[in-house]
Parts: sequence; structure tokens; C-alpha cells
Amino acid sequence: MRWTRLFKSLYVQVLLAMLLGIGIGHVWPAAGAMLKPLSDAFVALVKMTIAPIVFCTIVSGITSLSNGRAIGRTIVRALALFYLLTAAALAFGLVIAYLLQPGAGMHIDVRHLDASILAPYAKHAEPRSLVAFALGVIPDTMLGAFATGEVLPVLLLSLLFGFSLNAHPHAARPVLALIDGIAQVVFRVLAMIMRLAPLGAFGAMAFTVGRFGIGSVGSLAKLMASFYVACALFVALVLAPLARAHGFALWRLLRYLREELLIVLATSSTEPVLPRLIVKLEALGCDKGVVGLVLPAGYSFNLDGTAIYLTLAALFIAQACDVPLSAPQVATMLAIMLVTSKGAAGVSGSGLVALVATLAVMPDLPVAGVALLVGIDRFMSEARALTSVISNACAVIFVSSWEGACDRTRLVQRLAAAGPALADAADEDSAAAGGGRSDGKTV
Repeated sequence: MRWTRLFKSLYVQVLLAMLLGIGIGHVWPAAGAMLKPLSDAFVALVKMTIAPIVFCTIVSGITSLSNGRAIGRTIVRALALFYLLTAAALAFGLVIAYLLQPGAGMHIDVRHLDASILAPYAKHAEPRSLVAFALGVIPDTMLGAFATGEVLPVLLLSLLFGFSLNAHPHAARPVLALIDGIAQVVFRVLAMIMRLAPLGAFGAMAFTVGRFGIGSVGSLAKLMASFYVACALFVALVLAPLARAHGFALWRLLRYLREELLIVLATSSTEPVLPRLIVKLEALGCDKGVVGLVLPAGYSFNLDGTAIYLTLAALFIAQACDVPLSAPQVATMLAIMLVTSKGAAGVSGSGLVALVATLAVMPDLPVAGVALLVGIDRFMSEARALTSVISNACAVIFVSSWEGACDRTRLVQRLAAAGPALADAADEDSAAAGGGRSDGKTV
């Protein structure tokens, strides 16, 4: 009976599927490389639920807050936290690059690099002004906000919708009842889709190992190792102390979110776990209004894994191509990265896109040097995504604590009960993902 319960855990199913995918990709590389559509289909299925879930969550959250000043304060605090965390992430990438020197001694001649392989990324990396970025957030129509698959237009529409409902509370009641009903249906759809997570993880790992192999990345292993070290140090030396200062242990939070982190690891994408994170963070005692505002915004403005990657990759290119950078040049590069690290979460290969966008306005570094990273980008995207998800989950709890919108007792109890045994926790995690929500509604 215990083994039966263990294998019913989504965590165990995803882990076994990843191991099977690695085996298939290693033994039959051609077959493994053909399994990528399984991963793509799973991610696409989850992405189609993100817009309605974000909309319903934010609208319900705003109407539950009902205080415009509190909403504004929450948004300002969240954005300030995001930029502080991004600055710290950029600094970690910079320090590790100087300490480990991953590109030193390669002596690459940029004239021999094939820059044509950057074309798919360069078309997304065209620099946009602040005005163009702001106008891009505004959808063409209300329904158009749901058609693009981007979070920021939905976030804007949700804010306007929520504020409008707050201004007319009596007329808002039937609308809120409808939104709650839609949310229940969409969360049930999500619960059905998440049953396919092991299949998506299997396809993703089989493709990665079958397409790239382990031996093909040996020459760039030092850069990959440096990046993983930088991400681990950022989590351990920045997020863990901040978590402890806010009254919880980060390792308990990671154990609580183990299924989501495994899905991110397998798919190299943060998007498939956004709806589940909303549910699980509400279940921890965070107010659903704060969760609905902070988490979707963090997906565009708090990409700490990408920030670490940007500084490390840029300095790797400088070292590999023997391009010396002065202190003012590095400072300029960091200022540019504070902008280019934002808003690329929904683009495939977002790290490379942001890097190309950065180097495009940095005349001292050759954009063609990014071609060195294309082959191993997939192996670093997992760490980018994991770091960003962990940072955003922490940010929600931090801001909830600042706003007095976090049930501390519930937070401690939920995290303490998260991991005595995988089998014992399987039922609780299943309920959090699709069987029930923190507000008592069935989904």
C-alpha cells in the first residue's frame, strides 16, 4: 500500500519519467530527439490556462483587498524587491565570472564564428524604448490580452477590471460569482493537464540528451559549472538568509515545491508551474490578492536566473575573445542588463535573446560571441528557470509578510508538514495542485 501511494505522487512520476527519458536519449539518440513534441504539447496545454487563471486570481485578489492604496503599496514594494534581487543576481554572476575565469585561455577569433545561427534570437532582441515597451503591454482589444499568451497584458486588464469592480460593489457581485465559477473550471482543467506532466518531462529529457549528448559540451563544461555555482550561491547566500529573516526555512519551501521544481527542471520553462504556484502559495497562508499581483509580475520583472546568466555569459565572451573591459564599461553593461533582463520570460531561448539585446548596445563586446553559447544554452536554461521560480516564490512570501497578509502559523505548519516522507505528502500535494484551494473552493 505504501509503494502504491508513493507511485501516485506526481513528484515520483515526474522523476521516474525524467530518468527514463535520459536513458532513451542516451541509448537511442535519434528516437530521443524526436520526442520533443511531447514536451512542447505539455507546455502548450499549460500555457493556454495561464491567462484565465491569472485574470481570475488577480481580479478576485483585488476585490478582496478593496483598498486602492494597499494595492499600490503592494505593487511598489514588489517592484522594488524585484530590482534589488536582480541587482544582487547580476553581482553574483559578475563575481563568479571574475573568480573562475571560465573563458580564459580560449583565444577565440570572432571572425571565425558563425553569427548566422543567432538570427532566430536577434529578431526578438531588437532594442525597444521604454515608451515602446509600455505601449506593448496594452492589448489591441480586451479579448486580445488573452490571445497573445503574454502575462503583462493580462495583468493590466486584470488590474483595470478589479479596480472597476471595487468602484461598483453591488453590480460586481454577479460578475465576481461568474469569475469564481470560471476559476474553478479552469483549475480543474489544469489538474487534468498536470496528469500529463510525467509525459512532458519524459519527452523533454529524451530530446535534450538525444539531441545534444553529454560529450558534445565538454569544452564548455567550465562555463556551465560556473553558472550552476553562481545560481546555487545566489539561492544559498541571498534567498536563504532573507527567508530566515522572514521566519521560514528556504529548504522547507523547496521541499514543499518539489514537484513544481522538477517540472521546471525537465521542461526548462517556468510557465508550466505558474498556475500551481498560485495555488500552493495561497495554501501557505499568503493572501490571494498579494499572490495574484506579485507572482505574475515576477514572471516578467524578477528573472534572477537570467540576470546571473547575462553577466556570466557576457564576461565569458569577453574572456574567450580576449576583450578587456574597464570598470566603467562593466558598470554600463550592468545598467543595460537591469533593463534587458526584464520581460523576456515568454520568449523561447529568453536568456540568449536578452544576451543578444545587451551586446547589441555594447560596442566593446562582439555579438557574434553569443554563437559560442548556443549549443549549451539548453543545459543552462534549467538553472535559469529554477533560480527564477525559487526567487519569485520567496518574493511572494516576503511581500505578503510586509503587507501583514501572510498567516504565519499556517506558513510554518504547511512547510513543516511538507516532507516527512514522499508517500505521506503525496495526497496533500495532489490536493494543493488540483483538488482544493486555500479559500476552500473545489477546483
